Amino acid sequence: MEKRTWKFVGIHFAHMHMGDLLRQASEHPNAEIVGIFDPDREAMQGAIDALGIPEERAFTDFEACMAASQADVAILCSPTAEHADWVERIAAFDTHILVEKPFASNLAEADRMVRAMDGGSKTLMINWPLRWYPSHVTAKRLTDEGLIGEVKQVHYYDGNRGPLYHGADKIELEPTAARKASSWFYQKRHGGGSLLDYLGYGSTLGTWFHGGRAPIEVCAMTDLPEGIEVDEHSVTVARYATGLSKFETRWGTFTDPWTHQPQPKCGFVIVGSEGTISSYDFEPIVRVQTAAKPEGEDIAVDVLEGADANPIAYLIGRLEKGLAPDGPLGAEMARIGQQIVDTALRSAQEKRTLPLVD
Repeated sequence: MEKRTWKFVGIHFAHMHMGDLLRQASEHPNAEIVGIFDPDREAMQGAIDALGIPEERAFTDFEACMAASQADVAILCSPTAEHADWVERIAAFDTHILVEKPFASNLAEADRMVRAMDGGSKTLMINWPLRWYPSHVTAKRLTDEGLIGEVKQVHYYDGNRGPLYHGADKIELEPTAARKASSWFYQKRHGGGSLLDYLGYGSTLGTWFHGGRAPIEVCAMTDLPEGIEVDEHSVTVARYATGLSKFETRWGTFTDPWTHQPQPKCGFVIVGSEGTISSYDFEPIVRVQTAAKPEGEDIAVDVLEGADANPIAYLIGRLEKGLAPDGPLGAEMARIGQQIVDTALRSAQEKRTLPLVD
């Protein structure tokens, strides 16, 4: 086990989760923020102010940032469609990389990211924030323990009021027309839309709950509101050998789930051969039905601490032990999630059911 101070650099601030990840790095006893980069100096100011990052560690030149920081780990929060390009550039500096969700805007780009790291000794981790919700971790533990038998179906609904309503640490913002017009979240060429923003969560964690199984075929439909070029609502049905699972994404929920759960509730319902589990975002319990208790019972969620507390603590723990990321955080399982996303996108465009792409 290698105990040391891990040097972190933040690359690109297009995704608001960069602020959360840098905060976690700043709070970890074995981590140090040695540099941040964005081509737009103003994009970094919030993190500089909130975390006390010295001015000399903020760069608008990528190569200068990497050369000066000599980082061990890069956190990447670029627009989705630029993930592959940035991973290839960062990989040249021989650093570990944590990519904030989603994996990529398509399967070919996801495979480019894996190839960029292939053959080296460095780690590629794809971070899905839902993986750190105690309810979902508890639901996975219970399914692994066989409480509901074999998992047959996974049903997922998730989203929020929209990506412009909040920033880092869920600070509320006002989604003005000007911000919407300029935001990459609403631009097709940059990988925008609720399907690309949220389906990867459901399909990748759904694959986790399914024990690594991939579906046979996929059918999807999106809603494209007038005046914007990306969807704000999508429904995907995936047929597995065990039955049908459903994954629904929504920008425009009545409330954000971290303040008040909207209806439908955001989270997962897992159906097994011998019971069911409902696991909703931010809730302190999971609801379980079994043959012994068909009326259902509430089970308190697990306490996540130490290396299980958040993505930065997890990654440092894995690096110290020389282990690759597992489950939905590893490229193998995330690739199945990306296959489902790609098939769903094509299905929505062609308006027909399609076999899983590869």
